Amino acid sequence: MHKMETKKILVLGGKGKTGRRVASKLTDLGKVVRIGSRSEDPSFDWENEKTWDGALKGIDSVYITFQPDLAVPAALKTIEEFTLLAVRSGIKKMILLSGRGEKEAQACEQVVMGSGVNWTIVRASWFNQNFSESIFLEPLQVGHVALPQGETLEPFVDAGDIAEVVVESLLNDEHVGKIYELTGPRLLTFKHAVAEISNHIGRDIAFQSITILEYTTMLRNYQVPEDHIWLAEYLFTQVLDGRNSSITNDIEKVLGRKPKDFTEYVRETVVTGVWNSAN
Repeated sequence: MHKMETKKILVLGGKGKTGRRVASKLTDLGKVVRIGSRSEDPSFDWENEKTWDGALKGIDSVYITFQPDLAVPAALKTIEEFTLLAVRSGIKKMILLSGRGEKEAQACEQVVMGSGVNWTIVRASWFNQNFSESIFLEPLQVGHVALPQGETLEPFVDAGDIAEVVVESLLNDEHVGKIYELTGPRLLTFKHAVAEISNHIGRDIAFQSITILEYTTMLRNYQVPEDHIWLAEYLFTQVLDGRNSSITNDIEKVLGRKPKDFTEYVRETVVTGVWNSAN
């Protein structure tokens, strides 16, 4: 009697915003998942190529998330080397998380698309979860958010929706060769997003528009790593210039439902207490 082959999926950044959700959904569906993370065994570290072999061994499909972002200068060479190794080790499918409107990230997309294996590209807008699990959390807790481009419209997208699209793409071949651009259902400025959070938690949060130079200086004062500062400057000057101020229906196309609205995300997040005052 032939034993049915169980396909294994490697989730890189499996403890990050989308990776954690992808891994959880796959596990709930009974899939065999390996988390790609420095703290796992085998461990995976983008900065240490020696860890890649072990993480890829026996794997059929991989979800690629790159830290801090595919747009950073070092990303292209790293993605080229990883993709070559993945193909050599027998990977059949790659799903790449990319950034919407990031020309530099598209060079990395081309590497995956030209790899000779099945691929899907998932380009995402700014995550809702940046307000609760990332860079904007501490300023919200303190009650003062200072950002450049406060009036630029952005269709914030939920990490849960991204994860569902990724899982669909990993498990169903109808998504092979597709590029999906994922957005939320409406456009919001950062100023409006902060005001909405403020209204729901019932606490005043000041929003201050600042220059990009003031912002990067502030990040340096907080000892944020230089590659993250480079990325912040890139995103706020190159990407948040209005080029992404439009919504798509790709989430609805893949999942058969509307994407989660920012208000719904805020309501769900308020009850966790994550935005409670840091004082």
